[in-house]
Amino acid sequence: MHDPDCVRFLQWALPRLRMRWAGFRRVRRQVCKRIARRLGELGLADTTAYETFLEAHPEEWARLDALCRITISRFFRDRRVFEFLGDEVLPDLARRAEERGDGEVRCWSAGCASGEEPYTVAMIWHFSARENHPGTRLRVIATDADERLLERARRGTWTEGSLRNVPPPWREQAFERRGDLSLTAFLKDPVEFRLEDIRRRLPDGPFDLVLCRNLVLTYFEESLQRQILRRIAERLLPGGALMIGIHEALPAGEPGFSLWVPGPGVYRRNRSGP
Repeated sequence: MHDPDCVRFLQWALPRLRMRWAGFRRVRRQVCKRIARRLGELGLADTTAYETFLEAHPEEWARLDALCRITISRFFRDRRVFEFLGDEVLPDLARRAEERGDGEVRCWSAGCASGEEPYTVAMIWHFSARENHPGTRLRVIATDADERLLERARRGTWTEGSLRNVPPPWREQAFERRGDLSLTAFLKDPVEFRLEDIRRRLPDGPFDLVLCRNLVLTYFEESLQRQILRRIAERLLPGGALMIGIHEALPAGEPGFSLWVPGPGVYRRNRSGP
């Protein structure tokens, strides 16, 4: 499939899926390869024929939606953000949990893919933040719309190259060699994986921390962004934290959140609510 043909098709199809072309511009080749394979499976000559097929077979839109999921995931993606999480955010949330008297910091990783993000949070908590909060537990709910990725996350095994951003002292304690490198049980235990599409269902909460990075604010249309952000705000405790991608921004005038500090893409849930 030629790139101009795929671009034209995506600009036609994405708005019908409530997605935005701007988010796909740099990663479109991943999606275009999948669409080309799908055309071969269906015996279709080109994207114009696929448009006709979609109009005649509405159930195919769900398949196209799955083809448009971007699966870029790695440990400590945007390391500066996770350093801020360990130095400032998690200690603050742990103090709040202690003041509540329930002894649990509850997190949600949305669009967790193969689990690197929630497991990164578990590492930071275990090796850094929990030292000053020995009576407080961490619990992470991690959701994604792709069961195949979730199965990989639950297995918790990676190759050496996948761990290049993990601090070396942590890497030695966090992983065991069993052919590939397997995450130790004490880091897997706090994380629960669930099959959920954030557009249709969100975990109930309440949460101290929500990580919604490089998903909603990158790929979804603005009206859908606002709907999901307001539902996230309902599930965040007052003073809780929302972490977004470093290249993302909340829609203009969106209530409910205030920037924690300039720079790392972390927001507080306003006490007054949206």
